[in-house]
Amino acid sequence: MKVIAIANQKGGIGKTTTATCMASILNAREHKTLLIDADVQRNSTDTYRAEYEGVPTLYDVILEDDKPLSLKDAKQETEMGEIVAADPLLAEGESKLSSKGIKGYMTLRNALKDLDGYEYVIIDTPPAVNMILRNILTAADEIVIPITPDRYGFQGMSDFSETINDIKALNPDLKVAGILLVKYDKKTVLGRESQDALEDLSKQLDTKLFDTKIRECIKTREAQAVRSTLIKYAKGCTTERDYEDFVEEYLGI
Repeated sequence: MKVIAIANQKGGIGKTTTATCMASILNAREHKTLLIDADVQRNSTDTYRAEYEGVPTLYDVILEDDKPLSLKDAKQETEMGEIVAADPLLAEGESKLSSKGIKGYMTLRNALKDLDGYEYVIIDTPPAVNMILRNILTAADEIVIPITPDRYGFQGMSDFSETINDIKALNPDLKVAGILLVKYDKKTVLGRESQDALEDLSKQLDTKLFDTKIRECIKTREAQAVRSTLIKYAKGCTTERDYEDFVEEYLGI
């Protein structure tokens, strides 16, 4: 089983779309995949039409002190796929996990040890370098970093790189699978120049810039509005085709 964190400390750069597309496409290709939503904003949970009130969530797995649940007991099966939902109570993660010292970094990693039957676990992460993100990176095998071709998309990447390097003390096998350029428009000067800058950034992170670039189309927003994965709502649209190509590139097909 491979655990993949879709991570970037910036918000609004396509983490949720990347996580839900990657998970749903892998499932459609018969690679059994579990999606975990670790972002308090719960966008992946919403896309998968999962519940978060009155049901077990990721909070009960990594933050419940008395009797934490297993991931198996917290997962939901929806028409979009299998997911462990996020919860507004994940906002308590910073204080709860920090108070546990080194054990606070290991809760998700320990929970994943008891999970079986999946080829991939995809984790949608919070847009901040906090204890929830550190917990995820300690548990992950690989990181996919989505990034937008603009100044704000690049901000904070040096800090994120330092966070990754710090986590390697606990998870020495953690690697960055690659940087994924999203919301790309080759017709703009900014889009073309960003590729050169990202090539340099990928070297700093000892990784690569994926050849596949994700273009944006209106169907992505429409899918979000109706709470659906892109593969179910508009299979074959520009963005969905690009994510299909990305998954093939990731798998080495």
